[in-house]
Amino acid sequence: MRSRSAEWFETKVRYEKMMEDGTQKKVSEAYVVDALSFTEAEESITEEMSAYITGDYKITDIKKAPYSEIFFTDNPGDDRWYKVKLQFIILDEKSGKEKLSAVNYLVQGNTLQNAVKNVEEVMNTGMQDWRLSSIVETSFMDVFEHDGTKKKPMQEPDDRPEYEDALNAELQQSQENAEEA
Repeated sequence: MRSRSAEWFETKVRYEKMMEDGTQKKVSEAYVVDALSFTEAEESITEEMSAYITGDYKITDIKKAPYSEIFFTDNPGDDRWYKVKLQFIILDEKSGKEKLSAVNYLVQGNTLQNAVKNVEEVMNTGMQDWRLSSIVETSFMDVFEHDGTKKKPMQEPDDRPEYEDALNAELQQSQENAEEA
């Protein structure tokens, strides 16, 4: 298990999907992307979906996610996503009473029980008291993390001396003049 804190956006993409029986059907699927802004979220989901979609598609919705941390598993069978609401027990120093502070997370798992186990695995490593308030399966198809290693392709440096450009231009001009004559 690993967790990742970031700025997450929930997106919806509408496109024609090839069904198992070979027919085309318009579907709308939800995805979560890691981005710094709505514009970057749109760019990210467009880039990710271009590998899976042929033809036209439309991004129909982008909104900020109500969670800032996601728990990922390494198990390829964990293909569902669950929204989890945890309540942390905090002691109010002034009144001496316990308060509950709610925090939302997104957790990967293959069943509801497995998702609860994954939450417990991550949360039981800390010292803070907490309780599971709610857990709901989502319709998210996948979560795309921002990969900071992607870089724009570098252009080849132009190592030719400037005088070569001038000579090539003169040569080309003289050839054009010879053709005109």
